[in-house]
Amino acid sequence: MILEEGKVDKFEIINRKLEHKGAIVDFYTLDVKVPNGNIAHWDRIEHKGASAIVPVDEEGKIILVRQYRGAIDDLMLELPAGGRDSIDEDFRTCATRELEEEIGYRSENVEHLIDYHSAAAYTSELIAIYYATDLIPSHQNLDENEMIDIERYTIAEIEDMIFSGEITDGKTIAGVLAYKSLISR
Repeated sequence: MILEEGKVDKFEIINRKLEHKGAIVDFYTLDVKVPNGNIAHWDRIEHKGASAIVPVDEEGKIILVRQYRGAIDDLMLELPAGGRDSIDEDFRTCATRELEEEIGYRSENVEHLIDYHSAAAYTSELIAIYYATDLIPSHQNLDENEMIDIERYTIAEIEDMIFSGEITDGKTIAGVLAYKSLISR
């Protein structure tokens, strides 16, 4: 069905079936009535949402974490980030908690940067990305099975790693480039 330019007809979820309830995500199959009247069957992963933070130290370097990610079975260099404890948890609260838990800093200067849908084709996950300056040393509070290396880079070094393919994490790419754009204005 070809729609007129600028016009999107209504899609309607007519059935939603929980296939698996996980610790972090829930997996559903959806029956969706599409504008031409057909019923499409789509997968949906529901997620409580998450926050990420661009921590900027006194030298203007961005602090990243290198940690193992089971979904890709490899180490990933990325912004400190984590899921909200509940759907009611404020995204900023989540971001400031992750700042302290993962890299051992607090900040009274935490500002919203952008929001990022990680993969809207199949997951509801929304990641709110913040940046923090005037970092105050605190202490890490890692989960029992969380092992993290902390690394500091200039924006130019991170850009080089993005464009060389060393950094492939979407929230990190979006957050760092948005932060660079913000400070370049």
